[in-house]
Amino acid sequence: MQIKRFSFNMMDENTYVAYDATGDCVIIDCGCNDPREQQELTDFISANNLTVRHLLCTHFHLDHTFGNNFILNKYGIKAQANEADHLLADMIHYQAVAFGLSDNEIDVPIPDYTLADASTVSFGNTTLSVITTPGHSPGSICLYCPQEGILFSGDTIFRGAFGAVNLPGGRLPKLYRSITQRIFALPEETIIYPGHGDTTTVRQEKATNPILMVEGIKKP
Repeated sequence: MQIKRFSFNMMDENTYVAYDATGDCVIIDCGCNDPREQQELTDFISANNLTVRHLLCTHFHLDHTFGNNFILNKYGIKAQANEADHLLADMIHYQAVAFGLSDNEIDVPIPDYTLADASTVSFGNTTLSVITTPGHSPGSICLYCPQEGILFSGDTIFRGAFGAVNLPGGRLPKLYRSITQRIFALPEETIIYPGHGDTTTVRQEKATNPILMVEGIKKP
């Protein structure tokens, strides 16, 4: 599997195109928010003769979903998310206000709620497994490819940081359990591709991530 990372919108959000030798691809967390960013994404897909099979959302915060309607119109592919984030999808216009945007600037369709825990998404010769990791949002997920040793973590965990919990549905104890019981249970050499910032590994985060030093969490 090959991975192309784009940094989009005012939040420097990571949008990923993952593809393999068959030419099939998935888009993960499509945050393109203006014509230039949309063109950058589609130019890459066209230049590499890729066929978009899925649009996957690790969670339904606006900075990770700006481009969902564009992808639906361009490729006929509807976004997929975890059902526990339905409240965030229903609040998308309220999220826009928090970003300083008006309602008429936002058109993010309700996703298909197909990304349940332990479900899989396949494209070409590649399969991604869904790992539910609530805490940053109720329906936050990670997408794991065990064959490649790769995890797309959304905003659950970053290099040397972890997702905010002061947004609607955020819960620090849940995030702690998601990281320590689910992500840290993966092989230590697993490469983490987060929703913002640079890649890291499970080994590095087990050794240094500050969530391990947060006081007042009921540890398992």
